Amino acid sequence: MTELLQFVITGVTVGMVYSLIALGFVLIWKSSGVANLALGQLVLISSWFTYGMLVQVGLPLWLGFPAVILFALALGWIIEKFALRPLIAQPILSLITVTLGVAFFIEGATSFIWPKSVAALPRFFPQATVHIGTAVVSQEYLWAAVISFILFVLLSLYFKYHRMGIVMRAAADDQLAVQACGIPVTKIFSMAWMLACILAAIGGILMSSIGGITFGLTETGLKAFSVVILGGLDSFLGAIVAGPIIGLAESLGGGYLTPLTWPGVREIIPYITIIIVMFLKPYGLFGEARIERI
Repeated sequence: MTELLQFVITGVTVGMVYSLIALGFVLIWKSSGVANLALGQLVLISSWFTYGMLVQVGLPLWLGFPAVILFALALGWIIEKFALRPLIAQPILSLITVTLGVAFFIEGATSFIWPKSVAALPRFFPQATVHIGTAVVSQEYLWAAVISFILFVLLSLYFKYHRMGIVMRAAADDQLAVQACGIPVTKIFSMAWMLACILAAIGGILMSSIGGITFGLTETGLKAFSVVILGGLDSFLGAIVAGPIIGLAESLGGGYLTPLTWPGVREIIPYITIIIVMFLKPYGLFGEARIERI
């Protein structure tokens, strides 16, 4: 029972971080219809940049974290401005392919600037473990879940009440109507990419605080993509719900199947989930099923 509770708590908390990163994917998809294949690389470079600011440069936390957020904002704006905006009105496959090129560029640049294979961030969460029932949980997991939940609430309020949030929701439904109101759609695209990069940066910091910084963080973006597939490409609620499901499946599968199969079985569980969902429910749990009539 203790082992099961341990797997459930760690799986759900890590899954909430997956949800946070997946929200960035949904933001870009809803606003521009572009599938961001550079999600994992955004998580990677943000984590290494955080390491650079806090460890290599030696900035205090109160100065280092704002620097990471500003970096994420600038990165999102640069990608949208110089890589994607010139391809507006081009086939959607061109836009998606460009994000793949951006992913390889970011990964190459990261390995050039930070050639180390592994690093650790300073400890900024309390070190004392927490007892939940019979399970013993590190506070990094709990703080990751709490921070992710707070950001979910703030984003929900932003999209419901803030003017730019309402405009982004409107653009997801009808870009021509938004343009007719005098609002440049390119501004919405830039905002979506900047928010997505911020979410990727925060998700990267939370994941790095749990397991350290490695180039395997790119897989976190792929796991977040499985969250998007399960929840629905265009659903914020789907991303929030599907994240803990994927994290739970990964944790339970890794915990109970590893002794029966092979050590890396937990790493493929999110991708098996993608295959199953595509067969059974192609639009995801909460995705909108679009029917085109000729």
